[in-house]
Amino acid sequence: MKYPSFFDTIETIKVKDPLSQVLGAFFMGEYEFSYLEIVKSAGHSCPTVAGAYIITNEALKVLYPNERAVRGNIKVEFEEALEDGVAGVISNVIAQITGATDKSGFKGLQGQFARHSLMYFSADIQSSARFTRLDNSKSVDVTYNPEPIKANPKMMKLMKKLSSGDATDTDVKEFGELWQERVQRIFENIEVVVEVNELSA
Repeated sequence: MKYPSFFDTIETIKVKDPLSQVLGAFFMGEYEFSYLEIVKSAGHSCPTVAGAYIITNEALKVLYPNERAVRGNIKVEFEEALEDGVAGVISNVIAQITGATDKSGFKGLQGQFARHSLMYFSADIQSSARFTRLDNSKSVDVTYNPEPIKANPKMMKLMKKLSSGDATDTDVKEFGELWQERVQRIFENIEVVVEVNELSA
């Protein structure tokens, strides 16, 4: 399996999942997500998928500064409606990492470990997403804006070739490389594209 080498340099997200411990999937319920795993699940790597991964990681660092984030113990709210923009793509990535879903998630085991009704859209917030711990109500707003990290100017010309069907194999290869080069620069400039604000409990 070949993929951009920078995927392997991205910080993993470590979690503790009580459900997986009870069901014997992972020792102590501890495991981690890599960006590569998220990309495989999403089917592609782009500024949106990267942004979802980044805001989740940055939010969990604030909510769980000295411990693993507890999967299933996190509520997530979005300013956008599910049908708007890329909210669906972002929410799918966040759901995979945090376990939070709107209505489709796990219904629980003897009244415990439910994952549904932990994700909300069209929320009254002023950020890309709000993450809240259920056990102590600690919240963090995270805003993501990749616009400062500009795409290579050559991409527009290549995009036109792709859209018209005139792109050669070389054009397709170059477009993909330039696309991932921007994603890499986004990860290298997290402090530029993400704003994190911790809220009072």
